[in-house]
Amino acid sequence: MAVKLRLQRYGSKKRPFYRVVATESTSPRDGRFIEIIGTYHPIEKDVIKIDEEKALNWLEKGAQPTDTVKSIFTKLGINEKFVNSKKNK
Repeated sequence: MAVKLRLQRYGSKKRPFYRVVATESTSPRDGRFIEIIGTYHPIEKDVIKIDEEKALNWLEKGAQPTDTVKSIFTKLGINEKFVNSKKNK
Protein backbone atom coordinates (compact mmCIF):
# COMPACT_ATOMS: atom_id res chain seq x y z
CA MET A 1 0.00 0.00 0.00
CA ALA A 2 1.08 3.55 -0.70
CA VAL A 3 1.52 5.94 2.19
CA LYS A 4 0.40 9.55 1.82
CA LEU A 5 1.10 12.62 3.92
CA ARG A 6 -2.17 14.53 4.03
CA LEU A 7 -4.44 16.76 6.09
CA GLN A 8 -7.08 15.43 8.47
CA ARG A 9 -9.83 17.96 9.25
CA TYR A 10 -10.90 18.80 12.79
CA GLY A 11 -12.72 21.74 14.31
CA SER A 12 -16.25 23.02 14.11
CA LYS A 13 -18.16 24.41 11.17
CA LYS A 14 -16.27 27.30 9.53
CA ARG A 15 -13.47 27.01 12.16
CA PRO A 16 -11.26 24.25 10.77
CA PHE A 17 -7.88 23.11 11.92
CA TYR A 18 -5.95 20.24 10.47
CA ARG A 19 -3.54 17.53 11.50
CA VAL A 20 -0.83 16.51 9.07
CA VAL A 21 -0.79 12.71 9.17
CA ALA A 22 0.84 9.76 7.47
CA THR A 23 -1.91 7.43 6.30
CA GLU A 24 -2.69 4.67 3.82
CA SER A 25 -3.84 6.09 0.51
CA THR A 26 -7.06 4.04 0.65
CA SER A 27 -8.23 5.18 4.09
CA PRO A 28 -10.83 7.98 4.35
CA ARG A 29 -9.84 11.61 4.96
CA ASP A 30 -10.73 11.60 8.65
CA GLY A 31 -10.19 7.87 9.12
CA ARG A 32 -7.39 5.72 10.40
CA PHE A 33 -3.83 7.06 10.27
CA ILE A 34 -0.36 5.74 11.00
CA GLU A 35 1.30 8.75 12.66
CA ILE A 36 0.63 12.41 13.41
CA ILE A 37 3.32 14.67 11.96
CA GLY A 38 2.00 18.10 12.91
CA THR A 39 -0.85 20.60 12.92
CA TYR A 40 -2.02 23.43 10.68
CA HIS A 41 -4.38 26.26 11.73
CA PRO A 42 -5.23 28.29 8.61
CA ILE A 43 -7.55 30.75 10.38
CA GLU A 44 -5.13 31.75 13.16
CA LYS A 45 -2.64 33.54 10.87
CA ASP A 46 -1.34 30.27 9.41
CA VAL A 47 -0.04 28.67 12.60
CA ILE A 48 1.93 25.65 11.39
CA LYS A 49 3.68 23.16 13.69
CA ILE A 50 5.43 20.28 11.94
CA ASP A 51 7.90 17.78 13.41
CA GLU A 52 10.65 17.99 10.77
CA GLU A 53 12.32 14.73 11.78
CA LYS A 54 9.11 12.75 11.35
CA ALA A 55 8.31 14.47 8.05
CA LEU A 56 11.78 13.83 6.61
CA ASN A 57 11.67 10.24 7.86
CA TRP A 58 8.38 9.58 6.05
CA LEU A 59 9.60 11.28 2.87
CA GLU A 60 12.73 9.10 2.91
CA LYS A 61 10.54 6.01 3.27
CA GLY A 62 8.71 7.01 0.09
CA ALA A 63 5.54 8.65 1.40
CA GLN A 64 3.92 10.99 -1.11
CA PRO A 65 2.66 14.37 0.19
CA THR A 66 -0.55 15.82 -1.21
CA ASP A 67 -0.39 19.18 -3.00
CA THR A 68 -1.43 21.13 0.11
CA VAL A 69 1.02 19.34 2.40
CA LYS A 70 3.77 19.80 -0.18
CA SER A 71 3.15 23.56 -0.23
CA ILE A 72 3.24 23.64 3.60
CA PHE A 73 6.53 21.74 3.56
CA THR A 74 7.91 24.15 0.95
CA LYS A 75 6.90 27.12 3.10
CA LEU A 76 8.77 25.60 6.08
CA GLY A 77 11.80 24.50 4.03
CA ILE A 78 11.30 20.77 4.60
CA ASN A 79 11.21 19.98 0.85
CA GLU A 80 14.54 21.72 0.34
CA LYS A 81 16.15 19.73 3.17
CA PHE A 82 14.78 16.50 1.69
CA VAL A 83 16.12 17.28 -1.80
CA ASN A 84 19.52 18.24 -0.38
CA SER A 85 19.72 15.03 1.67
CA LYS A 86 18.97 13.00 -1.49
CA LYS A 87 21.72 14.80 -3.41
CA ASN A 88 24.28 14.16 -0.64
CA LYS A 89 23.71 10.39 -0.70
